[in-house]
Amino acid sequence: ADNLSEALKKLKITSTDSTADSLEGCLDCLLQALAQNNMETSENIQKSGVLQVFASLLMPQSSCTAKVANIIAEVARNEFMRNPCVDAGLIPPLVQLLNCKDQEVLLQTGRALGNICYDSHEGRNAVDHAGGAHIVVDHLRSLCSKTDPASEKLLTVFCGMLMNYSNENDTLQSQLINMGVIPTLVKLLGIHCQNAALTEMCLVAFGNLAELESSKEQFAYTNIAEELVKLFKKQIEHDKKEMIFEVLAPLAENDVIKLQLVEAGLVECLLEIVQKTVDSDKEDDIAELKTASDLMVLLLLGDESMQKLFEGGKGSVFQRVLSWIPSNSHQLQLAGALAIANFARNDGNCIHMVDNGIVQKLMDLLDRHVEDGNVTVQHAALSALRNLAIPVVNKAKMLSAGVAEAVLKFLRSEMPPVQFKLLGTLRMLIDAQAEAAEQLGKNVKLVERLVEWCEAKDHAGVMGESNRLLSALIRHSKSKDVIRTIVQSGGIKHLVTMATSEHVIMQNEALVALALIAALELVTAEKDLENAQLVQILHRLLSDDRSAPEIKYNSMVLICALIGSEPLQKEVQSMAFLEVISKLRSHENKTVAQQASLTEQRLAVES
Repeated sequence: ADNLSEALKKLKITSTDSTADSLEGCLDCLLQALAQNNMETSENIQKSGVLQVFASLLMPQSSCTAKVANIIAEVARNEFMRNPCVDAGLIPPLVQLLNCKDQEVLLQTGRALGNICYDSHEGRNAVDHAGGAHIVVDHLRSLCSKTDPASEKLLTVFCGMLMNYSNENDTLQSQLINMGVIPTLVKLLGIHCQNAALTEMCLVAFGNLAELESSKEQFAYTNIAEELVKLFKKQIEHDKKEMIFEVLAPLAENDVIKLQLVEAGLVECLLEIVQKTVDSDKEDDIAELKTASDLMVLLLLGDESMQKLFEGGKGSVFQRVLSWIPSNSHQLQLAGALAIANFARNDGNCIHMVDNGIVQKLMDLLDRHVEDGNVTVQHAALSALRNLAIPVVNKAKMLSAGVAEAVLKFLRSEMPPVQFKLLGTLRMLIDAQAEAAEQLGKNVKLVERLVEWCEAKDHAGVMGESNRLLSALIRHSKSKDVIRTIVQSGGIKHLVTMATSEHVIMQNEALVALALIAALELVTAEKDLENAQLVQILHRLLSDDRSAPEIKYNSMVLICALIGSEPLQKEVQSMAFLEVISKLRSHENKTVAQQASLTEQRLAVES
C-alpha cells in the first residue's frame, strides 16, 4: 500500500517532466497493485486524482502508452470507475490511439474503450462523440484476413469493444449496421472459425445486432446461414450450441434467411438433435430439444421454406415431423402440431394431409389432452385442425371423421386461447355445411356457451369468434330449430350488437343472420329484437355515410322483413325511415339504389 501511494504521488508530480524510466516504475507498481486487489486499488487511483494525469500520458510516441491504457482497462472493469474515466477526459486520447500502428497499444486501447463502454451510457456516448466505432470497424476490415495469433487477439478485443459499445442500444447498433459491420463480421466468422474466443465474440455481436430489422436485410446478403450451420455441426458442448441458437432464432424470422438456413442444411441438424435428446431427462438435453423443435417450427413459417420441406407431402422432413405428434414428449407434440398448422397454409397441402390421415393423428393427440391437458398442445392441435378445414373439399371429410365431436370436448375449457381456436375450427367446419350447422346449432350446451362467451369483454378474440359462430350456425343451417335454440339461449341481443361491429365482415354476417331470423321465426324473436333496439340501429346504419354498400343493402332487406311484425313495424314508421331510404335511391352503387326503391315501395304500402 505504501508503494502504491508513493507511486501515485510520484505520478502526479512527475507526469509532466519525468523520464520514461521513472514513469515505467510507477506504472508497473499500479499494475501490480491492480492485479492483487483491483477494486481497492481503483478506489485509491480515483481518490488520488491520477486519472486526469493519464489523459496527458496517452501519447502515441511515448513508450509508456500501452501500460497506461492497460491500467485504464483494468480500472474500468469496475462499474464505479467508468464515469470517472469519461469525466477525466480519457476517451478522446484513447480514440486517437486507435490510429497508431503499435499492436500492443491497439490491444490495450481496445480493452480500455471496451471496458469503459460496458453497461455505461456515458462511456458509449463519449466513444460515439469521438468517432471511435468507425476506426474500430476499419481495423476489423483490414485485419479480417490475418490469421496470426497477435492479429486474432486484436480482432477478438475489437469485436468485444463493439459489442460493449452497442449492446442493447438500438441507435448505436443501427450506426454499426450502417457502417457495414455485418459483412465484415460474417467474413471473420468464416476465416477464423478455428479460433474459439474470436468465434464466440462474433456470435455475441451477431446476437446483439440480429434483433434489429435493418440488420436482417443485411445478413440476408451474406453467407451467414452457411457459416452458422457449418459452425453448428462442429459443436459438441451445450453452451456453444445455445450461443448459435440465440443468433439463429432472430435471424430465422426473416423469410429470405429461413430459406437460406433450410438450403444450408439446418433442418437435418435440428432433426438430429431431436432424435438424440427426445428420451433424455437431462436439463441441457430438454432445453436443446425445445430450442431445436421451436426453431424447426419457425423455419416453417416462411412460405418458400415450408413448401421446400413439404415436398408434395413426400418430404422426409415432413414425415419426421409427423412422427412427433404421437410422441410422449409434450414439447414434440406441440412442435409437431404447430408444424402441421404451418404446413397447412395452402389448399394443396391441406387436401393432401387430410387425404393421408393427419386428422386422426391430431384427434388422437387432442384426446390425450382432454382432462387436465396441456393448454399449448390443445391450442396447437386445434390451430392445425382449423387450417386443415379451410379447403371446401376437406370440410365434409373432417366432419365425417368426427372432428366436430372431438373439438366439442373442449367446450369446458376456461383458457381463452383454446376457446378461440375451438370456435374458429367449428366455424370453418360448418361453412356451407347445412347438416352440420343444423346439428351444432341445436346443441343447447354449445349455444349456451357461445352466448356466455359473447360477453367475454376481456377477450375480444373469443367474443368476436363466438358472435361469428352464432351467426354462421343460422346462415349455414337456415333452420327454424337452430333459430329457436338461439332465441331461447338469449343469443339475439348479441347478433344485434354484432351488427354495429367496426369490422364490415362481422356487421354483414350479423345482418344476414338477422334477416334469416326475421324471415323464418319473426314471431319467436320479435320481443328480443325489440329489446335490443334493432330498428334504431338499422336507422343509424342507413343514415351513416360511412356504412359500406353491402351494409346498407342488407339493412334494407332486414327492414322489409321486420315490418311483418306489428310492434317492429310501428317502430319503423315512427322513425322516418322513408326519408333516409329515398336518399339512397340515388346511391352510386346500383344494387343499393335498386334495393332502396323496393324498400321505399314496401314501406309506402305498409304505412
